[in-house]
Amino acid sequence: MAELLPLWLFAAVCVVLLLGYPVAFALGGTALLFAYAGSLGGYFDSAFLAALPNRLYGIMINETLIAVPLFVFMGVMLERAKIAEDLLDAMAALFGRMHGGLGISVTLVGMLLAASTGIVGATVVTMGLLSLPTMLRRNYDPAVATGIICASGTLGQIIPPSIILVLLGDVLSSAYQQAQLDMGVWSPETLSVGDLFVGALIPGLLLVLLYVLYLLVLGMVRPQRVPAIPEQERGEGGDWFAVVKALLPPLALILAVLGSILGGFATPTEAASVGAIGAMLLAATRHKLNRETLREVTLETTKITSMVFMILIGASLFSLVFRGFGGDELIENFLSEMPGGVAGAVIIVMLVMFLLGFILDFIEITFVVVPIVGPILLAMGLDPIWLGVMIALNLQTSFLTPPFGFALFYLRGVAPPQVTTGMIYRGVIPFIMIQLLMLGMLALWPQLATWLPHQILK
Repeated sequence: MAELLPLWLFAAVCVVLLLGYPVAFALGGTALLFAYAGSLGGYFDSAFLAALPNRLYGIMINETLIAVPLFVFMGVMLERAKIAEDLLDAMAALFGRMHGGLGISVTLVGMLLAASTGIVGATVVTMGLLSLPTMLRRNYDPAVATGIICASGTLGQIIPPSIILVLLGDVLSSAYQQAQLDMGVWSPETLSVGDLFVGALIPGLLLVLLYVLYLLVLGMVRPQRVPAIPEQERGEGGDWFAVVKALLPPLALILAVLGSILGGFATPTEAASVGAIGAMLLAATRHKLNRETLREVTLETTKITSMVFMILIGASLFSLVFRGFGGDELIENFLSEMPGGVAGAVIIVMLVMFLLGFILDFIEITFVVVPIVGPILLAMGLDPIWLGVMIALNLQTSFLTPPFGFALFYLRGVAPPQVTTGMIYRGVIPFIMIQLLMLGMLALWPQLATWLPHQILK
């Protein structure tokens, strides 16, 4: 019974979360209750909690995590500058003449917006408000329209610069070093956020290409579901010049952020500051930067950043108590005894993360689950870049999957009444199939994630 206490702790946290309590306090509070009860029963050594101050201090001085508020600021500022609106209008005018063209425009704008903000909720809500009324007015099938918006909105999980890749990079870096030390490697190799950024580029762009191919095929097979925009309704600007004019500012900002990392000129944290300043300059050129906008953006950034770091603190406490009950050894023994060896262990971990994605956000999964399973999987010889990209893709798929996918909830909140929940569920099914295809391709060919980092950064 005592050896199962780590699992009971994990189950209790899930129950508390389902009851609606804030994540950070659910993690920390439940862990403290179990630690107190375990110490009374002689199953938990309270000396484990003595390590908490050092962990919290480590969070405070972690330079990598400074990128989080900077990227959040960049995304919120770009959202307030309404760059996506002009870009969507220009691309819809250009591609709208073909069946599925408006859907392709929404996908590409969603990709750029996701890369700019890195926040799934912000991207889905923004694209839902901007493009869903337009697509419905152009007689798009509501299921297809909502599927496109949900799928393109979750691209912020995998296309850099991405908040989840920043957090994953930090957590996997510690897990990678721990795995090497456990194997007796006293000069461990390092993993950086930049490695994950580069590793996610090819899988992310391939995913966008598969989305576009699906819409092209749908336009040929079922043109009535994705009709072309009538010529008289396309308006002016249906040329490449208008697209380039609308595309250049956000693309230049993304290239400045990624280019400074890939070129070795800046760390991800420094590149995030480039993105934050660049977003302010773009807002200023559009006459959207004023004291009120700056106040709103700063307040929203503070709220989101506070949430992230409170969850990180709660997860640190949860992790200590989980290890104090012997949870890491329990998980290690379970995975090492799985049939199929390393492949079986990876499949089980990915399945568990996929299911947890129904009830936990990516931040909780990154801070709670990855530190537990990461060192075990990496000690089995897995490439940390490949593992990080697989986790990001897996969580992206989970956030799309009915009935509990987060992206579905975000869109449901801004969709008009005539768009039913069933329509949203049906619309995302083809994109879930594409996600699973991409996961399978990455599992069969890990070089999709590992080749580019080794060419650029090694």
